[in-house]
Amino acid sequence: MTDWIDLEARIRAHSPFLARQMDRYPAVVALLATGDFDAAMAAAQAQGVPEDGVAKSLRRRRGAIALVTAAADLAGAWDMDRVTRTLSDFADQALAEALAATFAERYPDAVPQGFVVLALGKHGSRELNYSSDIDPILLYDPTTLPHGEREDVADAAVRIGRRVSEILNARDGDGYVFRVDLRLRPSPEATPIALPVEAAIGYYESTAMGWEQAAFIRARPAAGDMALGDYFLRQIRPFVWRRSLDFGAIDAITDISRRIRDHYAQGQAFGPGYDLKRGRGGIREVEFFAQVHQLIHGGRDPSLRSGHTRTALRALAAAGVIEAEVAARLDEAYVLFRTIEHRLQMVEDRQTHELPKNPDSLDNVARLHGLADGAALLDLLRSHVEWVGANYDRLTAAPDDGSLSHDEDRLKAQLKEMGFADADWAAARVAHWRDGTIRSLRSGASREALERLLPVLMPALATAPDPGRALNRLDDMIGRLPSAINFFKLLGARPGLVELLAEILSHAPALADVLRRRVELLEGLIDASAFDPVPPVDVLAQQFSALEAGEDYQALLDRVRQRVNDRRFALGVQIVRGGDPLEAGRGYGRVAEAAIEALAGATVAEFESAHGKVPGGEMVILALGRMGGGVLTHASDLDLVYLFTGDFLTESDGARSLGATQYFNRLGQRITNALSVSTAAGPLYEVDTRLRPSGAQGLLAVSLDSFAKYQREEAWTWEHLALTRARPVFGSPQARSALEAILTETLQRPRDFDELARQAVKMRGDIARHKPPASELDVKLVPGGLVDIEFLIHISQFHYRLGFDPDLGEALAELVAAGHLPAELIPAQELITRFLIVSRLVSPKSTEPPEATRPLVARACGAGDWDALLESYAKARQSVGDAWRALAAPYQEDQDA
Repeated sequence: MTDWIDLEARIRAHSPFLARQMDRYPAVVALLATGDFDAAMAAAQAQGVPEDGVAKSLRRRRGAIALVTAAADLAGAWDMDRVTRTLSDFADQALAEALAATFAERYPDAVPQGFVVLALGKHGSRELNYSSDIDPILLYDPTTLPHGEREDVADAAVRIGRRVSEILNARDGDGYVFRVDLRLRPSPEATPIALPVEAAIGYYESTAMGWEQAAFIRARPAAGDMALGDYFLRQIRPFVWRRSLDFGAIDAITDISRRIRDHYAQGQAFGPGYDLKRGRGGIREVEFFAQVHQLIHGGRDPSLRSGHTRTALRALAAAGVIEAEVAARLDEAYVLFRTIEHRLQMVEDRQTHELPKNPDSLDNVARLHGLADGAALLDLLRSHVEWVGANYDRLTAAPDDGSLSHDEDRLKAQLKEMGFADADWAAARVAHWRDGTIRSLRSGASREALERLLPVLMPALATAPDPGRALNRLDDMIGRLPSAINFFKLLGARPGLVELLAEILSHAPALADVLRRRVELLEGLIDASAFDPVPPVDVLAQQFSALEAGEDYQALLDRVRQRVNDRRFALGVQIVRGGDPLEAGRGYGRVAEAAIEALAGATVAEFESAHGKVPGGEMVILALGRMGGGVLTHASDLDLVYLFTGDFLTESDGARSLGATQYFNRLGQRITNALSVSTAAGPLYEVDTRLRPSGAQGLLAVSLDSFAKYQREEAWTWEHLALTRARPVFGSPQARSALEAILTETLQRPRDFDELARQAVKMRGDIARHKPPASELDVKLVPGGLVDIEFLIHISQFHYRLGFDPDLGEALAELVAAGHLPAELIPAQELITRFLIVSRLVSPKSTEPPEATRPLVARACGAGDWDALLESYAKARQSVGDAWRALAAPYQEDQDA
């Protein structure tokens, strides 16, 4: 139980403001003396009575609530979060009552609607301190706001806002309720205090400043028409939480920090007079540190969008954005700073953040907190202030490397010293970037960002595996960008990405080509999770499908493209950085399957809204080829077959009814479009539907019964070979099971094996004649390559009616275990598959990779060096070729004839 006698003595000795409240509210003090703070708070809330009028009632309650909150705080009964939440909740209550009273005064017969008070700053995040003012933005809807018959609606809104402010600002013997500052609205010097909601939306969508983006991290509706407030915040969400980084906003925060440090120079030095809020290493720098990282990552991760500082720090640590130790130290410092800030304000209810310069006054604050004197208070704060300041300095510090010279000879010397073999060429590229002729570098801000980056960028390129290639590709990329400022500032803010970019540009033309079109893909690599293993399909599909309130099907198409391409790009980078290509290939497969699940599911729902459902029928999607096997490359397309359950004679039950066949054929085309059509967010997958029954001449979607009949009676041998890699990837469990039964029956059916083998061998020969390999390293088409492995496995599957697994590796393992194929084929198949996956990134035309890239390919394939890889590759081809020739030999004569 709290020692009230000691606590009361401390309050009366060191806080004249709280002492006056104790004298004013003896009934509240009596309850505090019992240690029942909840009962004391209830009594405080009852201090104002309606007969006093809303202004006086709120002022009386405010004084009593301040007393109870301070006593609970000083006693250690309430933590800081409860203290600040209590103060913030009262601010909400005060605004709501003031607004209700204003409506009752001005429009007693009207429904109070069409006017909302948005809380920003610490009020918005429910972190108000004892003597804080509030910084609301007032918005109204001209179509619903009550106003007089001859009163302009804009004037009505201003009068409402002015009256609410007057109620809260007014002072009497009981003090005041809250100081109201309305200057956070757009262009406060020129705009009325209340703004029409659509005009405000237009402002934030088009001309708002970067600091305003950060301010809305902590915005929420606090009073009035809450639905109107929610609508406004939904509409401006893309302004606040931008998926592509806006370093203008981030610069604005750090620039504000620098200006604060400069403006409050006298409060920067730690000691008496130090400004706990604005000083170096103070409250603002904890808040800004969190907000900068929220702006960088929150557009992609909604879990990071909390306006509450401590919650935001925990979320940033949980997501791996900042180190857990950093978050913990910032949190500890923030709680201490805010607590001492409260002690400063408790003394005389002044909105102050500065430690007193007067020694006696500093001792007084320390003793209110329970310390011996001011020296003890400074000792308590010092280490936290210094650590927070140093931590924030790391965020805002410019590169400490020397700038690159503009003198041609000196620049060449610098570049040669960095390691560029052809310093003349490198200097010519830098000069070209600087001359202002490139569209993306015409603005002064872009060139300034370039100059800040060059001391970091050029050494990384100089030490890249292939500096010339990397520099050329970067030059091409810069030339294609509409603006380079965010690209340069991203690299400047994350120097680790510069080295990674140099690797990508040196080794992976496929990734470099993607980056030329969508440089924002680099942003996805900021998150540590970009290099985690790809999660299961169901988890991925949920992530891909996640939409924010108000977003529709068209938004989903963009979202899925963004998220899928982020994943695909990250998988490619994992390979470049030494990841196992086979694991990446399985990751590519899971990403594609999740994209199908997300987009097909949404497309079905969208289609059903117009045409209803087909009773007893549903769409089923069958994947074949590499997609069916679940191991893709960066460049793989999707081989899909659309099928449907139920009776093809049935019609849908919607307003625009369709017969089942027409229904599912249209739906199949919609799904293909959803997967393949390029949107503002870029392309997704190429979809190939030519493996459907009757090929390009057949219907896009057929019923399961028709599919089964076709496979029994009409399908060609190559179509049955293709079914060995078939796998349902969309549909209910029941529909998938029915399709699996058809596949099993088809593959296990008795057949003339010799005839199948003869046709298969002929098919392989036709492929060899019509699609010759591009080089000896065309691992797919060369003799002894991947196509030979596939034919070898598929013919063996039908021969022994065994190993019908769509995953080639699993199928081969089963056939080897049964003794039907030699064991050396397993490492050969894995090596050739790894080679294929990595070559699609580094050598898309299946030719020999550049010399600098060969060690990467060797490492990815598990070889010590390039020569060792070529030796292993030759052995693998020999093993595959020997096995293929042995199998094909009995059927080769007929083909030659």
